[in-house]
Amino acid sequence: QVQPVESGGGLVQAGGSLRLSCQASGNIFSFSTMHWYRQAPGKQRELVATIMSDMRANYADSVKGRFTISRDNAKNTVYLQMNSLKPEDTAVYYCRMLFTSARDYWGQGTQVTVSA
Repeated sequence: QVQPVESGGGLVQAGGSLRLSCQASGNIFSFSTMHWYRQAPGKQRELVATIMSDMRANYADSVKGRFTISRDNAKNTVYLQMNSLKPEDTAVYYCRMLFTSARDYWGQGTQVTVSA
């Protein structure tokens, strides 16, 4: 089963931190581009952060300086460290493992709720 599995979501006060994890099985993880997306109620899913197989990372403007994406290929795991959380960061966060267009896997999501 290749499908990524997210963990680490929860309820946190504004200004707090959470670290999300996403683990995938199989032998393509280290060659895949890993993404974190989020979807807030009534809004479209948006790309939050990306880390490529060569460790280059990109971020949405809304999270730059607050979120950090990283990966541990030995553990087939990608992380999203979220600091200085805001109520507007409240969403379901999804992990996506993209190897090719035919091998594109999404997790089921983990809820992050930031209270004011």
